Amino acid sequence: MAMKKLLLVEDAQDLAQLIIRELKADGYEVLYAPDGVEALRLHEEQRPALVILDWMLPRMDGLEVLRRLRQQAPTPVLMLTARSEETDRVVGLELGADDYLTKPFSMRELLARVHALLRRAELIQQMLQRDLARAERPLIDGPLCLDAQAHLVTLDGQPLDLSPTEFELLHLFLRSPGRAFSRAYLLDTVWGESYVGGDRSVDNTVLRLRKKLGALGEAIETVWGVGYRWRAHSPSRAGGER
Repeated sequence: MAMKKLLLVEDAQDLAQLIIRELKADGYEVLYAPDGVEALRLHEEQRPALVILDWMLPRMDGLEVLRRLRQQAPTPVLMLTARSEETDRVVGLELGADDYLTKPFSMRELLARVHALLRRAELIQQMLQRDLARAERPLIDGPLCLDAQAHLVTLDGQPLDLSPTEFELLHLFLRSPGRAFSRAYLLDTVWGESYVGGDRSVDNTVLRLRKKLGALGEAIETVWGVGYRWRAHSPSRAGGER
C-alpha cells in the first residue's frame, strides 16, 4: 500500500525537522513548505492527504493559506499555533480547519490527531463511494423500481410519468429509507434553493408524488415538525441487495 502523503507547513526549522522525522518514522511521506506561498504550490501540485499548517508564517499567514486551501479541495487541515485563546481557535475552525493543536505539544498527540483526521477522511470517502454506488444501480422497493442510469421509474412493471423534481425526490428517499429529511434540506438538495418559511414547494411535490405512487404513496411518511421520510416497503432493495 502506498504511503500517505502529508504536507507540513512550518517556518521553525528545528520543530519542522522533528515533526518530519516522527511522521516518516510512522510511515508517512512528508512534503515540506517553510512559508504559505510554497505551501499552496505544493498542495496544488502534490494533492496531499492532509495538511499540518502553522498559524504564523512568512509571506502568507496560515489563515490566508487555509482560506485558499478551502477554495481548492476538502483536504483535512490540522492547525498548529502558539495562540491559546479560545477566540483564535474558533477563528481557525470556522475558516475550515479540521483540528487544532496548541504549541507546545507532544509528538504522540500530534500523531494521534493525524491518525484520527486521516481515518475520518477515509470513512467519509467510503460513505461517498457507497452512496454513489447506491445512486448508480437500480433501487428496488417492493413493486417499485428506480433506475437512475435510465432515468426510469416503474411500478408493477409499468413506467411512471414523473417530473424531474419528483424523480430526484423519490431517488433521494429510496437511497435513504427511514431517514427523516427536513423541508430545508430537501429544498437545498433537490431544488437547489434555500428554504423560505411558508414555501409549499416540497409539500406540493410530495402530494403529487404520493398520488402517482397510488397505494405505495403511503410509504412517504410525514414527520411532524421536520419533513418527510420513506418507509421501506420490502427488505429487498438496491437491485436485490440484502
